[in-house]
Amino acid sequence: MHPKAQREEKARTGESGTTLTYRKGQAVFSQGDLADAIFQVQKGRLKLTVVSNRGKEAVIALLTAGDFFGESCLAGQCKRTSTATTLTECAALRIGKLEAYRLLREEPPFAERFLRHLLTRNIRIEEDLADQFFNSSEKRLARALLRLANSAPTVSTEPVVARMSQEMLAEIVGTTRARVNFFMNKFRKLGFIEYDGDGLRVRRPLLEVVLHG
Repeated sequence: MHPKAQREEKARTGESGTTLTYRKGQAVFSQGDLADAIFQVQKGRLKLTVVSNRGKEAVIALLTAGDFFGESCLAGQCKRTSTATTLTECAALRIGKLEAYRLLREEPPFAERFLRHLLTRNIRIEEDLADQFFNSSEKRLARALLRLANSAPTVSTEPVVARMSQEMLAEIVGTTRARVNFFMNKFRKLGFIEYDGDGLRVRRPLLEVVLHG
């Protein structure tokens, strides 16, 4: 059990693993920890970050319900190369490495879900690389906001993004906080986004910035 992750509750234990709950801001695992299990998000959101030798931190992924993480241990990784931290209250299914191997061999539904996750993540990585090479920071920010909005569980016709600091958005986009602040103000004045008590509300016309801006 990770020393920084004071779990509120062990929700349930099953044949395939244990579902654990986390408070907002807790670490599921940290860079350098022993890699001995995979996880699947059941509820809430997390971020994956890496820290360079010089101490610079970067957000490399945002995770939501259904996403797997920590799966590199199945490919022989002994130590975690990233830190998984909750952005909201979360529940995650922890599956030990040996049990994960068994599920992949003997449980086709699980293997199918896991393969779908890997393929989806691979597509997303390719899109992110193309984004970094060919798109401006404004377009990258717009695309990041849309991705966050599309993953937000809400019954509203306008997706709501949970409050996220401009520093974190800057890390996701790969630019400065000042640039993020400039573009967020621009998006707000154009009516693409608005702030309310629930967080940040993203409006669909923002898609035009990504596709045609």
